[in-house]
Amino acid sequence: LPLYIYEERYRQMLAHALDSNRMFCIGNREGEGEDAPISPHSTAGLVRACVRQKDGTSHLLLLGLQRIKLGEWVQTKPFRVAKIEPLETVLGDADEQQRLKKEALGLFSAASEQAKELRKVLEENDDAEMVCDVLSYHFTRCPKLQQRLMGETSLVKRYEMVIQALKKANCS
Repeated sequence: LPLYIYEERYRQMLAHALDSNRMFCIGNREGEGEDAPISPHSTAGLVRACVRQKDGTSHLLLLGLQRIKLGEWVQTKPFRVAKIEPLETVLGDADEQQRLKKEALGLFSAASEQAKELRKVLEENDDAEMVCDVLSYHFTRCPKLQQRLMGETSLVKRYEMVIQALKKANCS
């Protein structure tokens, strides 16, 4: 995930991450406004690359490593820090994973050259979980669905949710 860090509190958060374990996550609100609760599910990410600009802003690449569930807040200012619990994926049957991967990729519209190249790369990838995550991140536009996908530990159920979203998108 490419990020552009410009707000002061996020500059502080990035500095903290770079001075410690290079890890942080992005929390999504479950509604509009600053008072809306933050969804309990996210992904712990590793800062893979960071380029600080002369004006103090930064461009970085965040590599998602592990689904997590946010626990209690141990810090709220100047940025939030929470206790976290890793969410382990239940992979299920390998043949079922591959069947669902093939079905999902069959629904993936490859209209542009870039989309065709992405589909080819995903078809050749043996990591069914990663393929599902790429499809869910890039091709589901409903924030509530994306949050349900983030919290779902069963890979088979995640694929089923992505397939339903892709079928719905193809009917639009």
